[in-house]
Amino acid sequence: IIRGKRVCVVGGGNVAMDAVRTSKRLGAEESIIIYRRALEQMPARVEEVHHAQQEGIRFEMLTNPTAILGDDKGWVRGMTCLRMELGAPDDSGRRRPVPVEGSKFDILCDLVVVAVGVNANPLLTQATPALKLNKWGYIEVDDTLMTSIPGVFAGGDIVRGAATVILAMGDGKTAAQNIDRYLKTH
Repeated sequence: IIRGKRVCVVGGGNVAMDAVRTSKRLGAEESIIIYRRALEQMPARVEEVHHAQQEGIRFEMLTNPTAILGDDKGWVRGMTCLRMELGAPDDSGRRRPVPVEGSKFDILCDLVVVAVGVNANPLLTQATPALKLNKWGYIEVDDTLMTSIPGVFAGGDIVRGAATVILAMGDGKTAAQNIDRYLKTH
């Protein structure tokens, strides 16, 4: 298990709350939720948010990451973010987050967990046309969790659709073992 000293979890749902609270319990000095809307708009259950606040989780609301920063060895060192403000409602009825001009800033961290949404990210799949998708728009994988692109593996919600954290964690473990095998043979 990789334990971060400063952990940023991007998202506002129950999975994000689980991830940020778990990072704290695993010994993180600071665990931070990064969410692009206001606290009142978080999709996480109210009690999950309340418990996270009680555990000392820092909330960076109306904040949207734009880049993950790395060091020269390939490790995370932080994230570049923008402050957001709420604009007109979107299709979901929630007020849409809009970037605040000139609000770019960095948050230092050594671990980033992305816990956003339960649908396949259209940016990823549109920007990677070689990824074969199923009829629901999720990434197709073989028994080893390798995608249609050799050496690229996927698991969790982007493969299964909305499922549990336990299944996603299992996919991560399975993919890691298969990535190791793949790298040793290629």
